[in-house]
Amino acid sequence: MSRLTRADLEALPAYVPGRNVADLARELGIAEAIKLASNEVPFGPLPGVAEAVAKAVTESHRYPDMGVIALRGRLAERYGVDPDRIVTGCGSVALAEHLAKATCLPGDEIVYSWRSFEAYPIIAAGVGATSIRVPNTPGHGHDLQAMADAITDRTRLVIVCNPNNPTGTSVRKEELDRFLARVPSDVLVVLDEAYREFVTDEQVPDALDTYGDRANVVVLRTMSKAWGLAGLRVGFLVAQPEVAAAIRKVLTPFSTSLVAQAAALAALDAEAEVTRRCALVVAERERVTEALRKLHPDVPTSQANFVWLPLGDGAVDFGAACEKQGVIVRPFAGDGVRVTIGTPEENDAFLAAAEAAR
Repeated sequence: MSRLTRADLEALPAYVPGRNVADLARELGIAEAIKLASNEVPFGPLPGVAEAVAKAVTESHRYPDMGVIALRGRLAERYGVDPDRIVTGCGSVALAEHLAKATCLPGDEIVYSWRSFEAYPIIAAGVGATSIRVPNTPGHGHDLQAMADAITDRTRLVIVCNPNNPTGTSVRKEELDRFLARVPSDVLVVLDEAYREFVTDEQVPDALDTYGDRANVVVLRTMSKAWGLAGLRVGFLVAQPEVAAAIRKVLTPFSTSLVAQAAALAALDAEAEVTRRCALVVAERERVTEALRKLHPDVPTSQANFVWLPLGDGAVDFGAACEKQGVIVRPFAGDGVRVTIGTPEENDAFLAAAEAAR
């Protein structure tokens, strides 16, 4: 029988979602397990979102606005850019996929740090591009000098995840300035800022403010994290108009659903609450980091809504030990464990599990 799918995909690891909490609770015979594996915020929908969703559902037999005019207009107003520069999609990860489609042909190269977001190699393989993985620094962050050195005539896309998922480390302005100065003008640089709202280090630049006007820079953002829309999948990017227009040509039609558009518009009305919630996450992030460093001194400083334990070959065993205590975390075999910041009670349960795992 002839092969029906691409043979090279057999070697590609599948994206790993967070484990189902109900399944673990049943296995352990407990009332409720805790999920700290998917970088969700723990506070529920923002005020007004549920009502907007309920209203939108009554029109769900109709197609959404394919141009996403209202939402793009609000985002343009919020971030001070022209609406023609904004593209929305099914989360920032889908937009990264569309960026690859719009820039790469089979055999072209995509450069990114590793370990970084686990979808990047999947995105590259999906368009037949070659992944150029540049090892993280000993401090678990991007080695921007090595990434610049890795650019060749075949490079079409370079991705900088800032803060980096899953390590939480960040790139500061001075080193990012030097890096961008070395990138050729015909190579597109994607600054993936999915966790921007949790950044407190003033030396970590807001890419929209600092680099948004560069011709070869695209900034990715998401409303899945700080804005609490993980289950509705709304992301957006900001690029120069001609780049944005090319990306729209490869978008899946109607990929920003009617309900998602309504929810995003309502969420944008609750920015003060977003700021309050992010402050709560940051405070807990600092508390959890301080406690973890008593167990594992090399935990890096995070600027995201999660922390990273660089446990190497012990990552999977640590994850399994936490699950025995009813806490789901996200191990990356051979590298480390990512733990989402939850409520104070959830974080206390994780810290107790981490102590038991040690």
